Amino acid sequence: MFGHQTARPVVLAFDVGGTSIKAAAFDGTDPRALGEPLAEARRPSPTGPAVLDAIADAAEELVAALDEEQRGRVGAAGIAMLGLVDVERGRVRHSVNLDLRDLDVATPLSERLGVPVTLGHDVQVAGVAEYRVRSLEVDDPFVVVIGTGIAAVSFVHGRPISGSGGQAGEFGHVIVRPGGRECACGAHGCLETVASAGAIARIYEERSGTPVAGAADVLARADSDPVAAEVWDEAASALADGLLTVCALLAPGAIVLGGGLGESGAALTGPVQAHLKERIHVGVAPPVLSATLGSRAGVIGAALIALDALASADPERDR
Repeated sequence: MFGHQTARPVVLAFDVGGTSIKAAAFDGTDPRALGEPLAEARRPSPTGPAVLDAIADAAEELVAALDEEQRGRVGAAGIAMLGLVDVERGRVRHSVNLDLRDLDVATPLSERLGVPVTLGHDVQVAGVAEYRVRSLEVDDPFVVVIGTGIAAVSFVHGRPISGSGGQAGEFGHVIVRPGGRECACGAHGCLETVASAGAIARIYEERSGTPVAGAADVLARADSDPVAAEVWDEAASALADGLLTVCALLAPGAIVLGGGLGESGAALTGPVQAHLKERIHVGVAPPVLSATLGSRAGVIGAALIALDALASADPERDR
């Protein structure tokens, strides 16, 4: 469709979520200092293989918004997708929310777009963006993304850990309340059943009888509503219990809380830090920080993996 090899490429980035696809075009060669996007687009996420058509359509929209010179420098694309992602083969092994199983993503889109396409796991990609763009002055953070579900990425010597088959990071399925609520995965007492954004809203509604739009509404009531305060603190406590295991196994330099719930800032990091300090007995509790990229972390991370792939293919590019 488009794309040329240039010393200063424009990269296309896509964050494919369960409900929407966020897309952006970035200009630059330094993966640590991406500027504002040249163009942005957004569209609903279809289920099944039709998601490939939606990504290609979003790419066309991005490129149409570029000027002629910029269009001539489009050189790569990065895609962040949720589910079990085989990064090496560019395939989605299984994504429940998108109704995908064993779908080749990178090859057909590379053929359609005319540029190399790199595939990444959405949470790992967002974590990489937070770590590198934010330039965290800590060794090996543990980045947690909290929204409808909970997932995380850990860094060892500055490199994200994917695990066997790309399955590392399912932090939300660490059991923190044995015998507790049933999780969508079939287990009972998973962290997601207590501390995800959806769980916080659901538990509050059950206890108070008052409907809320989401976890942000629960937090907004916490100063004056004892039930809201209790539910919020229980979520922070459960997060701290899960993080105790992380600290014992990985000793991260910092805990970074991102995703929709992470935008709560000190209202979340404060109680999680307090519970962690109170309960940790081996080692020192690392600082608990708020993520800074917000909802843009995924699309920025997708741009970074595209730039990384270009640099790996042509080591002279960044010199």
